[in-house]
Amino acid sequence: MDKFSLAAAFLKTSEPLVSLTLCEARLQTDARWPWIVLIPRRVGAREIEHLAARDRAILMEEAVLAGAAVRAIGSALGRPVEKLNLGLLGNVTPQLHAHVVGRRADDAAWPDPVWGRGEASPYAPADLAHAREAALHVLGAMALKG
Repeated sequence: MDKFSLAAAFLKTSEPLVSLTLCEARLQTDARWPWIVLIPRRVGAREIEHLAARDRAILMEEAVLAGAAVRAIGSALGRPVEKLNLGLLGNVTPQLHAHVVGRRADDAAWPDPVWGRGEASPYAPADLAHAREAALHVLGAMALKG
């Protein structure tokens, strides 16, 4: 039996937050947007149809939870989220994953999608710490229950 592992792209572009019931939750390290990536721990999953019905339901619940965490990140950094975007693309990184992105009318790509827009902007160390703390405050409670 194969063992679950993260695609290399996630290791380069995100920081670990917490293991949820189904997914690894990771903070995308592009400070232009509060952004969490959820990666279901299912070997070989590339499409949502590759998940069992129960796992699809769990993924949706974890996406809602990640949305609350993304809102917390935005608030912690003084840029409250006005709109949540949820995307399951996989065109570049085929391992099944969900992006939960906080958007504002004054952000760098509004109203267009965030993908392929300019260069990623790394977090300043203090902002990264605040973003992680805010996300973990929301996600940590769920991880302890899971």
